[in-house]
Amino acid sequence: MSRKYFGTDGVRGLVGQLPITPEFVMRLGYAAGTVLVADDLRHGTLPEGERPAVLIGKDTRVSGYLLEAALEAGFAAAGVDVMLCGPLPTPAVAYLTRALRLQAGVVISASHNPFHDNGIKFFSAQGSKLPDALEQEIEARLEQPMGCLDSARLGRARRIDDARGRYIEFCKSTFPNELDLRGMKIAVDCAHGAAYQVAPAVFHELGAEVVAVGVAPNGLNINDGVGATAGESLRRAVLESRADLGIALDGDADRLLMADAEGHLYDGDQLLYVIAGHRSFAEGDGVVGTLMSNLGFEHALGRRGIAFERARVGDRYVLETLGERGWLLGGENSGHIICLDKHTTGDGIVAALQVLSALRGQRLTLAEACADLTMYPQRLINVRLPQGFAWREHSGIQAASQAAEAALDGRGRVLLRPSGTEPLLRIMVEGEAREEVQHWAEHVAAAVRHAVAAN
Repeated sequence: MSRKYFGTDGVRGLVGQLPITPEFVMRLGYAAGTVLVADDLRHGTLPEGERPAVLIGKDTRVSGYLLEAALEAGFAAAGVDVMLCGPLPTPAVAYLTRALRLQAGVVISASHNPFHDNGIKFFSAQGSKLPDALEQEIEARLEQPMGCLDSARLGRARRIDDARGRYIEFCKSTFPNELDLRGMKIAVDCAHGAAYQVAPAVFHELGAEVVAVGVAPNGLNINDGVGATAGESLRRAVLESRADLGIALDGDADRLLMADAEGHLYDGDQLLYVIAGHRSFAEGDGVVGTLMSNLGFEHALGRRGIAFERARVGDRYVLETLGERGWLLGGENSGHIICLDKHTTGDGIVAALQVLSALRGQRLTLAEACADLTMYPQRLINVRLPQGFAWREHSGIQAASQAAEAALDGRGRVLLRPSGTEPLLRIMVEGEAREEVQHWAEHVAAAVRHAVAAN
């Protein structure tokens, strides 16, 4: 069954336009509640006489108030109790859903997108993304009229007052008891997002002097020139405060970027390498990346004897591959890092603590921990495609791509993939020589543009 509303990370869009409208989100809450109740009845996971309950968290977007109320109404109409925790990171909702033994967790967030976007994503009772089958059931239920149970069976809502403190303690528990952060000054950029009251407290309570950045949300400034997608903000904060290290999260705090004392930035591949370098891998264990993971990262893991496998782009697919292989560590170069021995989902704060654990445990700087990792230059070019354009079957595009692969001759690679959210073809070329990478990326992009123009 094809997906109409759900993408790789829930339902997302521009607020006020389908599917992010109050009416649709209320129907989504009702549909999700109905499906979850039916699933519990099928599997006998809900004690007799008890109503199912879900947790709803959000980031700091002004539209969060509107969508939270709509979701609450939809769930209540389906007979599902709702617990509200207010602004809290996406991975915090995943953790609390599991800790409170709830049927599902829901996050209202558009992650690293600007404030005028928003989205809805779901977590299962185990704190992981909902299975595809359940999302498909929810989509099917959305095609039916919304109903409402009688008054005696309606769901109720209440607020959880200690959610923030519970999650802070959870994050701290993932850092080794024998280590602390005393003597370190750390700049922590929260992107005016969901972690603004959480992340500074975590690092401060572990002993660091914290320079807090991006902790004044006004509903409109989330991700606006700050956070994990705006590295210059972190670099500037580290240099101006003379911090030992910088940590930047995105709007819902599941993505991580770090900087060293000199202001050099480290992406997800580099940070994942630091974590992997501090761990012991049994024979057959390995690390999962994506199609966008840097070839230099893959080669560096290989020199350490660590197996590596690429998944499709998206933390959902990294998680799936980790589960299939029985591995614990994976991530994306965008900064989504998953440590399944610490959490069930990607978590920017927990990932940062794993990096800090590696550095403190080995008494290394970020630069020293990455000394044997040489990142290959990458060039990414986006070309807009008309609806339904069959680029895979176009001989000119395939010939240009094959010519680039042949020229790189094992010293690099070419990746063509369609965007999951826009009518774009993303052309990525990477290799040892920056000039060669630039040349072949432009060569393939020109072939795509020519094919589109001749269409």
